[in-house]
Amino acid sequence: MALRRVTVSLSILFQTPPPSLYLTHTYSLTIPRTTPSLISFRHSSISASKTLTPSLPPSEKPFLFIPPGVEPTQINDSMILPFSNIVIGPYAGDSKIKDVEFIKSSPRAKDCPKDDRPEFAVLGRSNVGKSSLINSLVRKKELALTSKKPGKTQLINHFLVNKKWYLVDLPGYGFAKASEAAKVDWSSFTKGYFLNRDTLVSVLLLIDASVPPQRIDFDCANWLGRNNIPVTFVFTKCDKMKVSKGKRPDENIKEFQEIIKQNYKQHPPWIMTSSVTGLGRDDLLLHVSQLRNYWDQ
Repeated sequence: MALRRVTVSLSILFQTPPPSLYLTHTYSLTIPRTTPSLISFRHSSISASKTLTPSLPPSEKPFLFIPPGVEPTQINDSMILPFSNIVIGPYAGDSKIKDVEFIKSSPRAKDCPKDDRPEFAVLGRSNVGKSSLINSLVRKKELALTSKKPGKTQLINHFLVNKKWYLVDLPGYGFAKASEAAKVDWSSFTKGYFLNRDTLVSVLLLIDASVPPQRIDFDCANWLGRNNIPVTFVFTKCDKMKVSKGKRPDENIKEFQEIIKQNYKQHPPWIMTSSVTGLGRDDLLLHVSQLRNYWDQ
């Protein structure tokens, strides 16, 4: 059955000198009615907390992700999650994970659990630290399969959190040692999942911040954008400050954002994390809670 689509107007605020002057640009965006509606989530370049990517000058801070129930003029520094562009609003609630249960592994999208619980899909390039992040979020070792050999996750794995919502572990993409047939198969059923899961609230797209931006990550992000699938960029390995081998994580993140904004009229929410130090763990869960609570309305 074809998706019904609706065209809505959205606004972006761009800060221009002097600081008090804002220009509003409006454009149209087509969104599937069957996709969880996040159309009132807005982005602006209002001055953020000093903890927001400290290396960036004020004029280069990325647009803020402003949730429903929050007006741009109401924002203060305490409402912005550290090392992110995410504003916390009234829909944010209890984000503590008290119980996690593995439900099933599905070889195809149509085999996934059939209920109305909201879900968040975790996706990323192989060896991005996906399983480690999942284990860090739920504070359980080896809940998601971790391995020194990337590409071990080859099924759609559903974990039920607090008996209320799903965390979905998807196969990693870009694993060089996988057979070409396997690559095609993984890509096919993963895209089928995105296009056919009405309960999908958002994709947590993991990006390795310890290396320069990768073309395969842009391809994935742009595909999600073209198909109007809500996404949050979760930058991993932000503790790895190997300057001698390349740029710092914050520099790689800045470069990624500069490139991605060419294809995203509104910059998606993003946050820096580290499974080693726990950076961003609680804040990411708080972000998930407000997306989930808004979706439940």
